[in-house]
Amino acid sequence: FSLGKPAIIFEPAVGNKRLSFEPQFRFALEGKPWSFIFVYKYKLINRSKFYLQIGGHIPAIIFSTQTVQKNGVTQDVIVSQRFLAAELIPNYTLSENVSIGMYLLRGHGFDEGGIRDSYYAGLRSTITNINLTKRIFFKINPQVYYLKTDDNDGTYFTNTLTLAIRNFPLSITNIINKAIQTDIPGKDFDWNVSLVYSFDKNYVQH
Repeated sequence: FSLGKPAIIFEPAVGNKRLSFEPQFRFALEGKPWSFIFVYKYKLINRSKFYLQIGGHIPAIIFSTQTVQKNGVTQDVIVSQRFLAAELIPNYTLSENVSIGMYLLRGHGFDEGGIRDSYYAGLRSTITNINLTKRIFFKINPQVYYLKTDDNDGTYFTNTLTLAIRNFPLSITNIINKAIQTDIPGKDFDWNVSLVYSFDKNYVQH
């Protein structure tokens, strides 16, 4: 949503039951970088029904294109802005296919012209394995969240709907985002559709 146009996103992940590294590399379709986020996560508590996870974006780099004058010539240059963020994620499993949780994030930017302080608090749930047929299923992830960026803030509702086929790597995801009350610049309602390819490899340490 912050890019405002089609994008390609790579989300590799590696780790074990407690510690993981989950970077996100985002590009516009013409190849320009949008953002690189280097996410580290650690589960302080990891039980059958409840986990408490802490994480950090160390760092997050946001790219934008700006027009500048250089030696009398107008040029487009890519400018980066640096951020650090900490996150706290508690999650509780109500049943085999239903869980609820929170996502709390505190971010700080270091560059002039960008957002300096941001706060995010979301209450979310996940309902999965809603069967349409024996192989085709979908899951939903509704969430209500509060966002504060410097002196502006707002409350929003968002939902992620995923349609997938068991044992098949491709799925389709739709995300909607609706402002409940906000003074943050942006659309009151926005949506997107994504084609997702998932791959999974297990590595054993010898």
